[in-house]
Amino acid sequence: MSHSTVPRSDAEASTSAKTPVASGDATGGGEERGSGKLSLRHRFRRDRVLVLMTLPAVLLVLVFNYLPILGNVVAFQDYDPYVSDNGIISILNSPFVGLENFQRIFEDSAFWNAVENTLVLFFVQLVLFFPIPVLLALLINSVVRPRVRAVAQAVLYLPHFFSWVLVIAVFQQMFGGAGMLSQLLRQNGYNGIDIMTNPDTFPFLLTAQSVWKDAGWGIIVFLAALASVSPDLYEAAAMDGAGRWRRMWHVTLPALRPVIALLLVLRVGDALTVGFEQILLQRDAVGPGAGEVLDTFVWWNGVRNQDFSYAAAAGLIKGVVSIGLVLAANKVAHLMGEQGVYKK
Repeated sequence: MSHSTVPRSDAEASTSAKTPVASGDATGGGEERGSGKLSLRHRFRRDRVLVLMTLPAVLLVLVFNYLPILGNVVAFQDYDPYVSDNGIISILNSPFVGLENFQRIFEDSAFWNAVENTLVLFFVQLVLFFPIPVLLALLINSVVRPRVRAVAQAVLYLPHFFSWVLVIAVFQQMFGGAGMLSQLLRQNGYNGIDIMTNPDTFPFLLTAQSVWKDAGWGIIVFLAALASVSPDLYEAAAMDGAGRWRRMWHVTLPALRPVIALLLVLRVGDALTVGFEQILLQRDAVGPGAGEVLDTFVWWNGVRNQDFSYAAAAGLIKGVVSIGLVLAANKVAHLMGEQGVYKK
Protein backbone atom coordinates (compact mmCIF):
# COMPACT_ATOMS: atom_id res chain seq x y z
CA MET A 1 0.00 0.00 0.00
CA SER A 2 2.69 2.44 0.92
CA HIS A 3 4.71 1.46 -2.14
CA SER A 4 1.81 2.27 -4.44
CA THR A 5 0.97 5.63 -2.89
CA VAL A 6 4.45 7.17 -3.01
CA PRO A 7 4.87 7.24 -6.82
CA ARG A 8 1.33 8.52 -7.17
CA SER A 9 1.98 11.48 -4.82
CA ASP A 10 5.22 12.26 -6.63
CA ALA A 11 3.37 12.31 -9.92
CA GLU A 12 0.69 14.55 -8.51
CA ALA A 13 3.33 16.90 -7.08
CA SER A 14 5.13 17.11 -10.40
CA THR A 15 1.85 17.66 -12.21
CA SER A 16 0.80 20.43 -9.82
CA ALA A 17 4.22 22.05 -10.13
CA LYS A 18 3.89 22.14 -13.89
CA THR A 19 0.33 23.43 -13.88
CA PRO A 20 1.10 27.19 -13.34
CA VAL A 21 3.69 27.12 -16.09
CA ALA A 22 1.24 25.50 -18.43
CA SER A 23 -1.45 27.99 -17.60
CA GLY A 24 1.03 30.82 -17.94
CA ASP A 25 2.09 29.54 -21.36
CA ALA A 26 -1.52 29.23 -22.39
CA THR A 27 -2.28 32.82 -21.52
CA GLY A 28 1.02 34.10 -22.81
CA GLY A 29 1.60 36.19 -19.69
CA GLY A 30 3.20 33.83 -17.20
CA GLU A 31 6.64 35.39 -17.46
CA GLU A 32 5.23 38.91 -17.20
CA ARG A 33 3.19 37.98 -14.14
CA GLY A 34 6.19 36.34 -12.53
CA SER A 35 8.32 39.42 -13.10
CA GLY A 36 5.57 41.77 -11.96
CA LYS A 37 5.28 43.50 -15.33
CA LEU A 38 2.31 43.70 -17.67
CA SER A 39 2.43 44.03 -21.41
CA LEU A 40 1.25 47.19 -23.12
CA ARG A 41 -1.89 45.41 -24.29
CA HIS A 42 -2.79 44.30 -20.78
CA ARG A 43 -2.14 47.75 -19.33
CA PHE A 44 -4.28 49.37 -22.00
CA ARG A 45 -7.13 46.96 -21.29
CA ARG A 46 -6.81 47.65 -17.58
CA ASP A 47 -6.70 51.46 -17.93
CA ARG A 48 -8.80 51.90 -21.06
CA VAL A 49 -11.38 54.05 -19.24
CA LEU A 50 -8.70 56.46 -18.00
CA VAL A 51 -7.12 56.56 -21.47
CA LEU A 52 -10.45 57.45 -23.06
CA MET A 53 -11.01 60.17 -20.46
CA THR A 54 -7.66 61.81 -21.18
CA LEU A 55 -7.88 61.42 -24.97
CA PRO A 56 -9.75 64.76 -25.58
CA ALA A 57 -7.17 66.66 -23.51
CA VAL A 58 -4.31 64.98 -25.39
CA LEU A 59 -5.89 65.90 -28.72
CA LEU A 60 -6.29 69.53 -27.62
CA VAL A 61 -2.63 69.69 -26.59
CA LEU A 62 -1.52 68.14 -29.88
CA VAL A 63 -3.63 70.47 -32.02
CA PHE A 64 -3.03 73.74 -30.18
CA ASN A 65 0.44 73.23 -28.65
CA TYR A 66 2.49 70.79 -30.69
CA LEU A 67 1.10 71.13 -34.21
CA PRO A 68 1.84 74.90 -34.35
CA ILE A 69 5.49 74.10 -33.58
CA LEU A 70 5.82 73.12 -37.24
CA GLY A 71 5.24 76.78 -38.11
CA ASN A 72 8.64 77.65 -36.64
CA VAL A 73 10.05 76.81 -40.06
CA VAL A 74 9.31 80.43 -41.03
CA ALA A 75 12.25 81.44 -38.81
CA PHE A 76 14.49 80.04 -41.54
CA GLN A 77 12.55 81.72 -44.37
CA ASP A 78 11.76 85.12 -45.77
CA TYR A 79 8.13 84.49 -44.99
CA ASP A 80 5.47 86.44 -46.86
CA PRO A 81 1.93 85.75 -45.61
CA TYR A 82 0.40 87.56 -48.57
CA VAL A 83 1.58 85.03 -51.15
CA SER A 84 -1.63 83.08 -50.64
CA ASP A 85 -4.74 83.07 -48.49
CA ASN A 86 -3.66 79.63 -47.29
CA GLY A 87 -0.95 79.84 -44.66
CA ILE A 88 0.53 76.45 -45.56
CA ILE A 89 0.88 77.47 -49.23
CA SER A 90 2.51 80.73 -48.13
CA ILE A 91 5.08 78.76 -46.12
CA LEU A 92 5.77 76.41 -49.03
CA ASN A 93 6.25 79.32 -51.46
CA SER A 94 8.46 81.43 -49.18
CA PRO A 95 12.20 81.22 -49.91
CA PHE A 96 14.62 79.77 -47.35
CA VAL A 97 17.30 82.12 -46.05
CA GLY A 98 19.01 79.77 -43.59
CA LEU A 99 20.30 81.46 -40.43
CA GLU A 100 20.04 85.00 -41.74
CA ASN A 101 17.24 85.96 -39.33
CA PHE A 102 19.21 84.64 -36.34
CA GLN A 103 22.26 86.62 -37.45
CA ARG A 104 20.14 89.77 -37.59
CA ILE A 105 18.84 89.09 -34.09
CA PHE A 106 22.26 88.63 -32.52
CA GLU A 107 23.39 91.90 -34.11
CA ASP A 108 20.29 93.79 -32.94
CA SER A 109 20.89 95.91 -29.83
CA ALA A 110 17.12 96.09 -29.21
CA PHE A 111 17.02 92.31 -28.81
CA TRP A 112 19.77 92.32 -26.19
CA ASN A 113 18.05 95.18 -24.39
CA ALA A 114 14.88 93.06 -24.27
CA VAL A 115 16.89 90.10 -22.93
CA GLU A 116 18.43 92.28 -20.22
CA ASN A 117 15.07 93.70 -19.15
CA THR A 118 13.56 90.21 -19.10
CA LEU A 119 16.30 88.78 -16.89
CA VAL A 120 16.24 91.77 -14.51
CA LEU A 121 12.48 91.47 -14.12
CA PHE A 122 12.74 87.69 -13.60
CA PHE A 123 15.31 88.01 -10.80
CA VAL A 124 13.33 90.78 -9.09
CA GLN A 125 10.16 88.71 -9.17
CA LEU A 126 12.00 85.56 -8.08
CA VAL A 127 13.36 87.30 -4.99
CA LEU A 128 10.38 89.49 -4.09
CA PHE A 129 7.36 87.61 -5.43
CA PHE A 130 8.07 83.87 -5.27
CA PRO A 131 8.47 83.62 -1.44
CA ILE A 132 5.29 85.61 -0.71
CA PRO A 133 2.76 82.81 -1.48
CA VAL A 134 4.76 80.48 0.77
CA LEU A 135 4.74 82.99 3.64
CA LEU A 136 1.03 83.73 3.18
CA ALA A 137 0.21 80.02 3.16
CA LEU A 138 2.13 79.55 6.41
CA LEU A 139 0.37 82.54 7.94
CA ILE A 140 -3.11 81.40 6.93
CA ASN A 141 -2.39 77.84 8.03
CA SER A 142 -1.43 79.10 11.50
CA VAL A 143 -4.85 80.72 11.99
CA VAL A 144 -6.87 78.56 14.37
CA ARG A 145 -10.42 79.69 13.55
CA PRO A 146 -11.60 78.18 10.23
CA ARG A 147 -13.94 81.10 9.42
CA VAL A 148 -11.15 83.68 9.75
CA ARG A 149 -8.90 81.48 7.62
CA ALA A 150 -11.56 81.17 4.89
CA VAL A 151 -12.22 84.92 4.82
CA ALA A 152 -8.50 85.74 4.62
CA GLN A 153 -7.99 83.27 1.78
CA ALA A 154 -10.99 84.65 -0.14
CA VAL A 155 -9.79 88.25 0.23
CA LEU A 156 -6.31 87.35 -1.02
CA TYR A 157 -7.68 85.21 -3.83
CA LEU A 158 -10.17 87.78 -5.20
CA PRO A 159 -7.72 90.01 -7.19
CA HIS A 160 -6.74 87.03 -9.34
CA PHE A 161 -10.04 87.45 -11.20
CA PHE A 162 -9.29 91.08 -12.09
CA SER A 163 -8.04 91.79 -15.58
CA TRP A 164 -4.67 93.47 -16.04
CA VAL A 165 -6.43 96.55 -17.37
CA LEU A 166 -8.27 96.92 -14.06
CA VAL A 167 -5.15 96.20 -11.99
CA ILE A 168 -3.12 98.84 -13.84
CA ALA A 169 -5.99 101.33 -13.58
CA VAL A 170 -6.06 100.84 -9.79
CA PHE A 171 -2.30 101.36 -9.54
CA GLN A 172 -2.59 104.43 -11.78
CA GLN A 173 -5.14 105.97 -9.44
CA MET A 174 -2.88 105.30 -6.48
CA PHE A 175 0.66 105.89 -7.78
CA GLY A 176 0.21 107.94 -10.97
CA GLY A 177 1.07 111.61 -11.41
CA ALA A 178 -2.45 112.59 -10.35
CA GLY A 179 -2.94 109.66 -7.99
CA MET A 180 -3.65 109.55 -4.29
CA LEU A 181 0.02 109.39 -3.28
CA SER A 182 0.97 112.47 -5.32
CA GLN A 183 -2.00 114.43 -4.06
CA LEU A 184 -1.15 113.55 -0.47
CA LEU A 185 2.44 114.71 -0.97
CA ARG A 186 1.35 118.00 -2.56
CA GLN A 187 -1.07 118.69 0.28
CA ASN A 188 1.83 118.41 2.70
CA GLY A 189 4.15 120.70 0.73
CA TYR A 190 6.12 118.11 -1.22
CA ASN A 191 6.46 117.53 -4.94
CA GLY A 192 4.27 114.87 -6.43
CA ILE A 193 5.78 111.69 -7.89
CA ASP A 194 4.71 109.54 -10.81
CA ILE A 195 5.82 105.98 -10.19
CA MET A 196 3.87 104.69 -13.18
CA THR A 197 6.19 106.41 -15.67
CA ASN A 198 9.50 106.00 -13.83
CA PRO A 199 11.80 103.60 -15.76
CA ASP A 200 14.06 103.05 -12.73
CA THR A 201 11.29 101.60 -10.55
CA PHE A 202 9.44 99.81 -13.34
CA PRO A 203 10.56 96.24 -12.36
CA PHE A 204 9.44 96.84 -8.77
CA LEU A 205 6.13 98.28 -9.98
CA LEU A 206 5.46 95.18 -12.10
CA THR A 207 6.38 92.94 -9.16
CA ALA A 208 4.01 94.82 -6.83
CA GLN A 209 1.20 94.44 -9.35
CA SER A 210 1.89 90.71 -9.71
CA VAL A 211 1.95 90.24 -5.94
CA TRP A 212 -1.39 91.99 -5.48
CA LYS A 213 -3.04 90.09 -8.32
CA ASP A 214 -1.61 86.56 -8.11
CA ALA A 215 -0.28 85.97 -4.59
CA GLY A 216 -3.65 84.60 -3.50
CA TRP A 217 -3.67 82.20 -6.41
CA GLY A 218 -0.21 80.93 -5.52
CA ILE A 219 -1.09 79.99 -1.95
CA ILE A 220 -3.61 77.35 -3.06
CA VAL A 221 -0.94 74.80 -3.94
CA PHE A 222 0.94 75.36 -0.70
CA LEU A 223 -2.20 75.14 1.42
CA ALA A 224 -3.04 71.84 -0.28
CA ALA A 225 0.42 70.54 0.59
CA LEU A 226 0.03 71.70 4.20
CA ALA A 227 -3.36 69.97 4.45
CA SER A 228 -1.67 66.63 3.75
CA VAL A 229 0.65 66.94 6.77
CA SER A 230 -0.42 64.57 9.53
CA PRO A 231 -1.40 66.32 12.81
CA ASP A 232 0.45 63.54 14.63
CA LEU A 233 3.74 65.05 13.49
CA TYR A 234 2.89 68.37 15.13
CA GLU A 235 1.73 66.61 18.30
CA ALA A 236 4.91 64.54 18.45
CA ALA A 237 7.05 67.63 17.95
CA ALA A 238 5.11 69.48 20.67
CA MET A 239 5.59 66.57 23.08
CA ASP A 240 9.32 66.74 22.40
CA GLY A 241 9.30 70.37 23.49
CA ALA A 242 9.30 72.06 20.05
CA GLY A 243 7.72 75.49 19.98
CA ARG A 244 5.74 77.03 17.14
CA TRP A 245 8.80 78.16 15.18
CA ARG A 246 10.58 74.82 15.56
CA ARG A 247 7.47 72.96 14.45
CA MET A 248 7.29 75.19 11.41
CA TRP A 249 10.98 74.67 10.63
CA HIS A 250 11.13 70.91 11.19
CA VAL A 251 7.62 69.81 10.15
CA THR A 252 5.91 72.39 7.95
CA LEU A 253 8.77 73.50 5.73
CA PRO A 254 9.98 69.93 4.97
CA ALA A 255 6.43 69.13 3.86
CA LEU A 256 6.47 72.12 1.51
CA ARG A 257 9.96 71.53 0.14
CA PRO A 258 8.94 69.18 -2.74
CA VAL A 259 6.24 71.61 -3.87
CA ILE A 260 8.59 74.58 -3.57
CA ALA A 261 11.22 72.75 -5.63
CA LEU A 262 8.69 71.84 -8.33
CA LEU A 263 7.28 75.36 -8.63
CA LEU A 264 10.77 76.85 -8.58
CA VAL A 265 11.80 74.63 -11.50
CA LEU A 266 8.71 75.67 -13.44
CA ARG A 267 9.33 79.32 -12.58
CA VAL A 268 12.91 79.14 -13.81
CA GLY A 269 11.71 77.51 -17.02
CA ASP A 270 9.25 80.37 -17.40
CA ALA A 271 11.96 82.96 -16.75
CA LEU A 272 11.77 84.48 -20.23
CA THR A 273 7.99 84.87 -20.01
CA VAL A 274 7.37 87.63 -17.52
CA GLY A 275 3.87 88.84 -18.33
CA PHE A 276 3.07 89.92 -21.88
CA GLU A 277 -0.24 91.70 -21.34
CA GLN A 278 0.84 93.43 -18.14
CA ILE A 279 3.98 94.87 -19.75
CA LEU A 280 2.44 95.67 -23.12
CA LEU A 281 -0.16 97.91 -21.46
CA GLN A 282 2.60 99.93 -19.73
CA ARG A 283 5.36 99.75 -22.32
CA ASP A 284 4.68 103.16 -23.84
CA ALA A 285 4.49 104.83 -20.42
CA VAL A 286 8.11 104.01 -19.55
CA GLY A 287 9.51 103.62 -23.06
CA PRO A 288 11.02 100.61 -24.86
CA GLY A 289 14.33 101.05 -23.05
CA ALA A 290 12.82 99.88 -19.76
CA GLY A 291 9.55 98.26 -20.86
CA GLU A 292 10.68 96.03 -23.74
CA VAL A 293 10.91 92.31 -22.90
CA LEU A 294 11.21 89.31 -25.18
CA ASP A 295 7.46 88.78 -25.52
CA THR A 296 6.78 92.39 -26.46
CA PHE A 297 9.81 92.34 -28.76
CA VAL A 298 8.36 89.37 -30.64
CA TRP A 299 4.91 90.98 -30.78
CA TRP A 300 6.22 94.36 -31.91
CA ASN A 301 8.33 92.94 -34.73
CA GLY A 302 5.89 90.24 -35.81
CA VAL A 303 2.49 91.89 -35.50
CA ARG A 304 3.24 95.60 -35.74
CA ASN A 305 6.17 95.54 -38.16
CA GLN A 306 4.94 92.49 -40.12
CA ASP A 307 8.40 90.91 -39.97
CA PHE A 308 7.12 87.44 -39.15
CA SER A 309 10.33 85.51 -39.85
CA TYR A 310 12.38 87.79 -37.61
CA ALA A 311 9.85 87.51 -34.78
CA ALA A 312 9.64 83.73 -35.20
CA ALA A 313 13.42 83.46 -34.91
CA ALA A 314 13.37 85.47 -31.67
CA GLY A 315 10.56 83.31 -30.30
CA LEU A 316 12.41 80.12 -31.26
CA ILE A 317 15.53 81.30 -29.40
CA LYS A 318 13.39 82.02 -26.36
CA GLY A 319 11.81 78.55 -26.48
CA VAL A 320 15.14 76.73 -26.78
CA VAL A 321 16.68 78.71 -23.92
CA SER A 322 13.59 78.05 -21.75
CA ILE A 323 13.89 74.30 -22.31
CA GLY A 324 17.54 74.47 -21.29
CA LEU A 325 16.62 76.37 -18.13
CA VAL A 326 14.00 73.76 -17.19
CA LEU A 327 16.47 70.91 -17.65
CA ALA A 328 19.17 72.72 -15.67
CA ALA A 329 16.82 73.64 -12.82
CA ASN A 330 15.45 70.11 -12.73
CA LYS A 331 19.00 68.75 -12.49
CA VAL A 332 19.65 71.03 -9.53
CA ALA A 333 16.45 69.76 -7.90
CA HIS A 334 17.68 66.17 -8.34
CA LEU A 335 20.99 67.06 -6.73
CA MET A 336 19.06 68.48 -3.78
CA GLY A 337 17.16 65.21 -3.40
CA GLU A 338 13.87 66.44 -4.86
CA GLN A 339 11.90 64.99 -7.75
CA GLY A 340 11.38 68.20 -9.72
CA VAL A 341 9.33 68.02 -12.91
CA TYR A 342 10.25 64.40 -13.62
CA LYS A 343 12.12 61.62 -11.87
CA LYS A 344 15.66 60.57 -12.64
